[in-house]
Amino acid sequence: MKDVRQRVLVTGGAGFLGSHLCERLLETGCEVLCADNFYTGRRQNVAHLLGNPGFELLRHDITFSLYVEVDAIYNLACPASPVHYQFDPVQTTKTSVHGAINMLGLAKRVKARILQASTSEVYGDPEVHPQREDYWGRVNPIGYRS
Repeated sequence: MKDVRQRVLVTGGAGFLGSHLCERLLETGCEVLCADNFYTGRRQNVAHLLGNPGFELLRHDITFSLYVEVDAIYNLACPASPVHYQFDPVQTTKTSVHGAINMLGLAKRVKARILQASTSEVYGDPEVHPQREDYWGRVNPIGYRS
């Protein structure tokens, strides 16, 4: 019987966290499809993985549908730092909303498990560093971060 490797999609895979996740998934024997539009992610973050036969890099913006066959999805796509998400708030919102809807639709279509990530920016401008899981934040719904 042939050993079947799990195929995993990592959106935002060329970002800081995404690139490390891609590395770890490859180490555990997964095939990894890294999708990134390079808005804030960088090709050099995954350049060392390009020679790995279990790794595939796809330039793609998840605000548009993606038709691939995968077993699991890690949706990390979205600008996380204020300097990036405030530069184009409409695109940031599209990535957060349409991107999540597209990835949920893909997960449903292919019956894949999905992990939807977020950023600590949801806590607002924190009074506590680092933020613990029980910290509710200091959110200003009409401030520049909103």
